[in-house]
Amino acid sequence: MNLRNLLLLPAICASLASIRAQTEAPPAASPAVTRLDPVVVTGQLDESRETILPSLGATSFIMDEQQILNLPQGADAPFSQVLLRAPGVAEDSAANGDLHVRGEHANLQYRINDVLLPEGITGFGLELDPRFVSSMQLITGSLPAQYGFRTAGVVDIQTKGGAFLQGGETSLYAGSYETVRPSFEAGGSEGNLTYFADGSYDHNAIGIENPAASATPVHDNSDQCKAFAYLSYILDRSSRISFMASASYSDFEVPDTPGLPAGTSPDGKPWLPGAFSSSGLDEKQNEQNYYAVVAYQKSSGGQNYQLSAFGRDSSVHFTPDPVGDLYFNGVASDVERRLRSVGLQGDASYALAATHTLRWGLTFLDESVSADSTTTVFPVDGNGDPTGPAYAVVDDNALHGLFAGAYLQDEWRIVPGLTLNLGARFDAFNTSFDDESQLSPRINLIYKASDSTTLHAGYSRYFTPPPVENVPGRTVAEFDGTSNQSAVTQDDPVRAERSNYLDAGISQRLAPGLQVGLDGYYKRARNQLDDGLFGQTLILSAFNYAKGDVYGLEFTASYEDGGFATYANLAHSVARGEDWSSAQFLFVPADLAYVRDHWIFLDHDQALTGSFGASYHWNDARGAARVYLDAIYGTGLRTDTTAPEGTNIPNGGTVPPYYTVSAGGEQSFKVGGGRSWKLRLDVLNITDNSYQLRSGTGVGVNAPQYGMRRGFFGSVSHSY
Repeated sequence: MNLRNLLLLPAICASLASIRAQTEAPPAASPAVTRLDPVVVTGQLDESRETILPSLGATSFIMDEQQILNLPQGADAPFSQVLLRAPGVAEDSAANGDLHVRGEHANLQYRINDVLLPEGITGFGLELDPRFVSSMQLITGSLPAQYGFRTAGVVDIQTKGGAFLQGGETSLYAGSYETVRPSFEAGGSEGNLTYFADGSYDHNAIGIENPAASATPVHDNSDQCKAFAYLSYILDRSSRISFMASASYSDFEVPDTPGLPAGTSPDGKPWLPGAFSSSGLDEKQNEQNYYAVVAYQKSSGGQNYQLSAFGRDSSVHFTPDPVGDLYFNGVASDVERRLRSVGLQGDASYALAATHTLRWGLTFLDESVSADSTTTVFPVDGNGDPTGPAYAVVDDNALHGLFAGAYLQDEWRIVPGLTLNLGARFDAFNTSFDDESQLSPRINLIYKASDSTTLHAGYSRYFTPPPVENVPGRTVAEFDGTSNQSAVTQDDPVRAERSNYLDAGISQRLAPGLQVGLDGYYKRARNQLDDGLFGQTLILSAFNYAKGDVYGLEFTASYEDGGFATYANLAHSVARGEDWSSAQFLFVPADLAYVRDHWIFLDHDQALTGSFGASYHWNDARGAARVYLDAIYGTGLRTDTTAPEGTNIPNGGTVPPYYTVSAGGEQSFKVGGGRSWKLRLDVLNITDNSYQLRSGTGVGVNAPQYGMRRGFFGSVSHSY
C-alpha cells in the first residue's frame, strides 16, 4: 500500500462505517440517498486496476512525483531526461527523445493508467510532460504475457487525478539558451466527476543537440506547446469511465555546423568560394502529436476488467534549405510522414481460487502511414559529377498495418513466498510489406526468501514487428543517375524481430531504508531490429540485422532516512548484430560486405551507463524546501573506426567517456491570504563539461551531437 492510500485509510474506514450504518439502520420515512465519496471510490478502483496488470517477475524502477522534483529541472524536464535516471538507460539525440534501454534502440511501449498508447513517429520522449505524472515505473526484463510488440521496456504512468488534488498551479520557468516556459496545472472534483489538466509553452535556443563543441548552437530555436487532460466519472462503487486527451505541437530549427566545405551550386556549376556559408542553412522540422483514450473499468468480487478505445494522429515534416542543401549535400529533401492509428484494448483478471489468479486480454491496432517526399537532385554522370541543373523527384508512399495480440496467464501462489506466473500470448500483424505471427510463451518465478530478500527469474519469447512509420518507403530506382542514387540497389523488406530473453535478479534490503538490487539479462534474436537517421532528416528508418546478441548486468541502490534520499545505478551492456538483412540500400557497399560476415556493435551500444542522485527535503517555519545533487555517466556511444589495413569498421569505436553534474533547490512559502509560492533554481552541467554524444559516424548517424553546456534555470510557481 502506498503512502497516499495509507493516508486515505481514515476516510475509507469512515465511509465504510457510514455505509454499514445505513445498511443496518431501520427504514426511514423517506428514501435515503447514499452519496459516493470520489476520493474513497477512486482509491479503491485504482487499487483494483493495479491487480489487472501486475509486472510479476519483471524488473521495475519506480519514481513518484516527489522523486521527479528531485531531478534537474523537476517537472519542467523533458520526459526523456526523467527516464534517463533509471538503470540501464543510455542517452542519445533529443531530436527524437531517443533513449536506449538495455542495449535496444527505441522498442519502448508507453501506457497511461494501464492503457496502451499507440506509438507515434517521434516517440513519447518529448511529447509527454512530467507535470501530469503521479507515479511512473520503467518495467524491463522478462515481461509477463500482457506486454507485447514493444518489449525493451514498458513506461507505465499513473496520472494525477482531481480526486486527490483540489486546486492547481501556475509556473514560469526561464533561464539559459533563451528558455521561457510558462505552464499550468489544475484539478478537482464535482460530484462523481474528477478532472485534471495541464499545459505548457516552451521556447528555447537549444531544441536539438549542438553539432559543434561551442557553448551556444547556431540556428537551434525550438517552440513547443503541450496539453493534457484527464476526466474520470464514477458510475457506482464498482465502476467508472475515464477519458484522456493530449496534444503537442513543436517547431525545431535544425542546428548548423559552421565551416563545412560546399560542393555544387544549384545550377550544377562548380561552387564559388564565399557564395554560401554552412552557418546560414535554414532546415526545419515540425512535429505534431494528438491522441485520445476512453476507458471503462469494472471491479466486482474477484473479477476486474478494463476496456479502452484509443486513437492517435502523429506527423513529422522536415523542410530543407532549398538552395543551401544543394550546395552542401547535392540533395534537398522535403519529407513528410503522417501516422493515423485507432485501436481497442481489453484486460481482465479473475481470482479463481486463493492460490490462482487468471489474467487475459487482447489488443487490436490499425495503422495508416503516408510518406511523401519531394527531393531536389542533380543529374550526374558515371563519376557522380553534375551534368545539369537540379530538378525535383516526387515520391509518395502509403503504408498500412493491422496488429492483433491476445494473452492468457495464471498467477500461481505455490506456497507462501513462492509465485509462478505462467502464460503465453499470440501476436500477428499484416502490413503492406510483411505478414507474420508468433505464439510466445512467458514464465516468471518470484521467490520472497524473507522480508528483506526477493529473487526472480524468467524466460520470455518476444515478437517485435517493425514500426510501420519508420519503414523506409524510398523507391531506389527513381534516383538512378542522380546525386541521390544509392550504390546498393538491394532492398529486402523489413521483418519482425523474434527473440529469446532470459532475466534473473535479486533485491535485498540491507538495513532500514537501504535497498540494493542486481539483475542480469541475455537476449538472442533473429532479424534484430534497429533504426537510424539516414540522409538529412531527423526521421528514423528501420532495418534488420540477421542475428542479434544483447546481454548485460545492472546494479541499483537506494537509501532513505527521513527527508534524505539517495540512489545510484550502474549498468554494463553489450549489443551486437551481424549481416544487414533488409533495407540494404541505406548502406555503402564496403560496410555492407563487412557486416555480412562480421559481428559489429550496434550504434547505440554503451558499455557502462551510470546515474546518481541525492536530495534532502524538509519543512520549516517558512514552508517546505529541498536541495538535490544529480550526475550521469557514460562510456560513450559507438562510432566508426579504421582497421590497420584501412578497412572501415562500422561502430568499431566509441566517442570519449562523459559525465555531467547538476544541482539545485527549491523553497516554498506562504504569503498573505495563505497563498503558496515556490521558487526553484537549477544549475545543469555545473562543470561546463563539453562532451560528445555522437561523432557524426556510425550506422544510422547523420551528424555530430554534443551535450548541453552549463545552464542556469529558475522558476516561480503559485499554487491555489
